[in-house]
Amino acid sequence: MKKSKETTPGADFSKLVPLGEISGFDKKETQQLRKMATDAKAFLLSFKWCKSVQECWFGWGIGKVCAVLLFRIKPAAKNVDDWLWVIVGDLPPAYLVLDGIPNPREALETYIELMQEWVDVVRRGGPVEDCIPVNAPATRDNAKALANRLDFMRRNFLDAIEERKEKRREKGLKAKGD
Repeated sequence: MKKSKETTPGADFSKLVPLGEISGFDKKETQQLRKMATDAKAFLLSFKWCKSVQECWFGWGIGKVCAVLLFRIKPAAKNVDDWLWVIVGDLPPAYLVLDGIPNPREALETYIELMQEWVDVVRRGGPVEDCIPVNAPATRDNAKALANRLDFMRRNFLDAIEERKEKRREKGLKAKGD
């Protein structure tokens, strides 16, 4: 798939691969990552402001755990961004506008920061209306569970992105974020 001729403000396509070229470390992970891309597409299409998905680019992922993808959608209204990052996996799904988030690592960092804000507000007993939407009730137990996942992601994923790309290069695989 060729990059859209339409403008992609701020996206660094050197860190992305077309959806059809997703490859994991093995066949099983490749299938898991493709399933996660399908889930991300369905997540976007669940919103009334998304008429259709026109393009999908894979940024980074670990099968069944977390994936970062960039989508170009056909918006239902003029005030809707047409390029969105989507983060899915064993955690609450979310979309992020492209503004100021040029690559998968920064999308994941932003996701973690926004989800941490939700956790902090819930722990204080505050209203979550101004936080990123989370598909779980705003309870202390859910905040604790999400905080544990976010800590795991900080420790293992953010640092692992560069290491994983290097290992894939050594294996000669085209890849997530290469």
